[in-house]
Amino acid sequence: MLPGIGVFGSGAEVRVLVPILKENGFKIEAIWSPTIQEAQEISKELGIPFFTNKIDDVLLRKDVDLIFVLCSPNLHAQISVKALGIGKHVVCDKPAGLNQTDALKMVRAGQYYPTLISLINHSYRFLPAFTHMRRAILENYLGSSITLIDIRIQSGRLFSDNDSYDWRCDHVMGGGALNLIGSHVIDFVSFLTGRKAVRVHGVVRTFSKTTDNISGIRYISAPDFCTFQMELEGGTVVTANLNSHTASCSFQQEITVCGDQTYLVVRGGDLFGRRNKTSEEVLYLDVEDLQLAVPNVCLPRPLIKGLCKMVGALREAFLPVKENAGWVKEPVSLAANFEDGLYVQAVLSAIRESSRTLQWVRVDIMTEQPDTNALLSAAVRRTAIEIV
Repeated sequence: MLPGIGVFGSGAEVRVLVPILKENGFKIEAIWSPTIQEAQEISKELGIPFFTNKIDDVLLRKDVDLIFVLCSPNLHAQISVKALGIGKHVVCDKPAGLNQTDALKMVRAGQYYPTLISLINHSYRFLPAFTHMRRAILENYLGSSITLIDIRIQSGRLFSDNDSYDWRCDHVMGGGALNLIGSHVIDFVSFLTGRKAVRVHGVVRTFSKTTDNISGIRYISAPDFCTFQMELEGGTVVTANLNSHTASCSFQQEITVCGDQTYLVVRGGDLFGRRNKTSEEVLYLDVEDLQLAVPNVCLPRPLIKGLCKMVGALREAFLPVKENAGWVKEPVSLAANFEDGLYVQAVLSAIRESSRTLQWVRVDIMTEQPDTNALLSAAVRRTAIEIV
């Protein structure tokens, strides 16, 4: 029997996810939004029986066993840790919290309750083009080594002229291209190669600070452009360029993974390759129809298709198994877990530090909770230096 679901959030991704969950047989029992009016509106729109603006009202429901956390990142750790603590499975949106401290709390909770599912919504791992690319890499299509990975993504504008100010506009609350798109990039690079970043160099900028609806006292501080380089274990170099200055709802991606005189490239949702000095060959064409009515929202088709595949794997994980009549984690074994979320946060933090200092920065993954007093003293010293 599939678990009942509680959803936290009311954005575009929620409006896409709920129909996908229903199509796969899940029942959405409750939804949370920051305001009761917003919760009521989306509850009516999506046909969800219970709505609230109180976190515990969803977590403590007996008919809810699986939580989807798709709200602002400042609430990710709080909700995820509490949900695991009372025996609920969790799928949390990217990134894992606001920083490594949040992510580490989530990792500890996931380790303390290993029988529960605890995943990060890096749905690009399930996009067929990337699963085929990963298989080709494992089968040595590129030879014995990967030399370079080049990533170029044009995501369309993060905000339309009709959007109101919310957490996506604020870099402190986790908004912006680096968190929302860069986190996917960092994750699927490690997913494809099995290697982690050793050091990074990046530039993060906010060029469009206002829209027709967002101006005056409030302005956009979340970055709409970033470019960064990563040096991976083994010497592989990654270059990524994330641009959200093109027209709204316009999405283009090209991810090229190079070996010695060979390469694999994903364009949109299609996979091509070239080896042995032959011409480029088609390895996978994305002709599969989503077969699902999703609302007209500005979410990239690859993201929606990856989300469909991830939910399908999640459904399979909860289907009864003959041996124990319970669920198994194997169908979601390729999904990103909370440890992967902590690594992504470490890289994001290093990229932001590199942009601030204009230097290469080593990626240090946190293993212990930091001393709050020491962090405060360091912040005060840094502020004093900047003022001087």
